[in-house]
Amino acid sequence: MDSQALALSLPLLGWAAHSGYLAHRLATARRDPLTRLRTRAGWTARAERLIRRHPDALVLLLDVDDFKTLNDTYGHAAGDAALTATAARLADWCGRHGIAGRLGGDEFVAVIRSADAADIDQLVDLLQEPLTYAGKRIPVYVSVGACRVVDLPVASLSDALSAADAHMYEIKGKPGRRGSRTAAH
Repeated sequence: MDSQALALSLPLLGWAAHSGYLAHRLATARRDPLTRLRTRAGWTARAERLIRRHPDALVLLLDVDDFKTLNDTYGHAAGDAALTATAARLADWCGRHGIAGRLGGDEFVAVIRSADAADIDQLVDLLQEPLTYAGKRIPVYVSVGACRVVDLPVASLSDALSAADAHMYEIKGKPGRRGSRTAAH
């Protein structure tokens, strides 16, 4: 290859490499590196499509209770294991009928086509199962707030998340609050 052809092709090679790098960064920004769930950006567009197609969809907001205490007691690696286990359990529960995401920290979200009270109870039971980490059984408690989109005056994801958040904090304020036992608020 002559020097002129090489000089002309170098910028194109650099651009192609940079484009590949940017595409990789964009793809990974839509997935949480710890849990592999979708991030807020990756989850929101899919969740909005799902609630448009399924007006009886259920939006969930989840929070790992006393996460700081878990980290302080068992260590940050155990906290990461609890987040990863919560994410896997939530994703498995959603299956092909919904989508799960991690908002950040110890907060998770999900939207599924539909669910009844028994389905929510099953999820809460699944999320409350202790985690075995480094030979220790670690208790994991998750509060779950839920909102049926059809129950809102205007079917919007942001309103459903706000209602699920209010429901979750209502549960957190009750004694013995470990998880939602109601299908929706």
